[in-house]
Amino acid sequence: MTAVDYHGQTTLITGASAGLGAEFARRLAARGSDLVLVARRRKRLEELASELRAHHHVQVHVVEMDLATDSPGQALAAQVRRLGLHVTSVINNAGFATFGPFHEVDPARTRREIAVDVTAVADISRAFIEQLRGEGRGVLVNVASMAAYQPNPRMALYGATKAFVLSLTEALWEESRGTGLRVLALSPGATRTEFFDVVGTMQAAGGSKLASPADVVRTALATLDRRNPPPSVIAGRMNRVAAALTRRLATRRQVIRVVSRLTAEGR
Repeated sequence: MTAVDYHGQTTLITGASAGLGAEFARRLAARGSDLVLVARRRKRLEELASELRAHHHVQVHVVEMDLATDSPGQALAAQVRRLGLHVTSVINNAGFATFGPFHEVDPARTRREIAVDVTAVADISRAFIEQLRGEGRGVLVNVASMAAYQPNPRMALYGATKAFVLSLTEALWEESRGTGLRVLALSPGATRTEFFDVVGTMQAAGGSKLASPADVVRTALATLDRRNPPPSVIAGRMNRVAAALTRRLATRRQVIRVVSRLTAEGR
């Protein structure tokens, strides 16, 4: 075990106003990292920043930003420079899903989902990764999902975006070996966050028991603390078992139909 030392680091976290983003902020502040919290809801960010400053005596900066804009990575990098900060770690956590048949989804929402879940992750990773590699002591965590491991009828686009995040991040893990930067794709299953409020239905959970944000973030940080961290990790033992079984024992046709039946319950 070679634990990451976050003292003296500055970690940028997107989607930091609630859920996994806020939990990452609390855990990393407790381990000594200064923070840059990014989200659209400034009031939520300010409240969290005040809590973390008081409890952990770290510097916390707030950036109100909608990531569904052109060049969010460059915009964030410019904002960080204006604040006089040097980011050493990045957590790309922001994202959302849409539930329902793909042909019924509002095209404007489809474009926004791609912008936040795909474009922003790639753009922010690109904007900061050279700096992170040069620093050589931090982490780059991109939040994927169990949805990345199979097609997801009724959340077709979300599953596809998370498959992109998983593939991109695992490739960056290989490209970054030997630099000191630890790169990780984190794949939670259904988690007790505002995700389902945004989706609008608990059917998106497919009947799964909800994990706590604390357990998911604990898995991520413990994985990063390993001497030789893997390129990706699935949070939750049963989720890891399910992913292994679908790869080894079922055909693609069977997997797609099982997922479809799970999300169709209650319709």
